[in-house]
Amino acid sequence: MNAKPLSNMPKALSEARRQLDHWRSQRPSKRTRLPKEFWQQAVTLAKDHGLNKTARALGLKYYSLKKHLEASAIDELKPAKTQGEFLELLPSPAIDCTIELEDGSGVRMRMHIKGASIVDLASFACGFRSSRA
Repeated sequence: MNAKPLSNMPKALSEARRQLDHWRSQRPSKRTRLPKEFWQQAVTLAKDHGLNKTARALGLKYYSLKKHLEASAIDELKPAKTQGEFLELLPSPAIDCTIELEDGSGVRMRMHIKGASIVDLASFACGFRSSRA
């Protein structure tokens, strides 16, 4: 591929180009795929310097880099999984409470319980959680 001379490009692109050239000279076969770490670096550079400029500087196919850039944007939009909060139930002879359970997919259940033991509540909560996994 036609690549720009190293002296005319930003330092970050020229350093990545040197690393890629070194990797290409060491690989066992010309059909070896680029490592995932390199694609991540190329995507970061494309966000900073533009897709076309990065692809040309690194000697990558434009549409391959574009595909990785779009996949990265989709991953950034996915919501992070939230962890449940700790809830301490103090022992009492007769529990009268309202419990709301929600799993990671947004399924929610609300119950009002009278007279159950803490062991029963914990068992029920574990059952709800495992059935939603």
